[in-house]
Amino acid sequence: MAKQVTKEIKVQITGGQATPAPPVGTALGPHGVNIGQFVQQFNDRTREMMGTTIPVIITVYNDRSFDFILKSPPAAVLLKQAAQIAKGAGNPRTDKVGTVTRSQVLEIVRLKMTDLNTNDEGQACRIIEGTARSMGIEVVA
Repeated sequence: MAKQVTKEIKVQITGGQATPAPPVGTALGPHGVNIGQFVQQFNDRTREMMGTTIPVIITVYNDRSFDFILKSPPAAVLLKQAAQIAKGAGNPRTDKVGTVTRSQVLEIVRLKMTDLNTNDEGQACRIIEGTARSMGIEVVA
């Protein structure tokens, strides 16, 4: 008999630093998942991505077991790291808080390509550049 999927939960957790506290505990608790087991497995798999926000899709089955899939970090997080800024601009039209080069954008695209909704590298660059623009980050040559 195959396991039945009870719930799919999407959360963003800091790599290597998951704890049973919210958002993990509040997301998994109502579904009867062993939170300690998830935290240990997540921290083991994300040890090399310490401190980076990582989206996770957790699939909970009817026997309270679970699987989880790690996604690539959000483009905004990667752009903030590349531009070495703490946060985006409050008014991105007038305020510019940092710059990234096209090579940095290309690096981000290669990291995120599996999670983007395009297979064309040029279009993917445009997606990431649009995110940068909306954060007040300039893309320079």
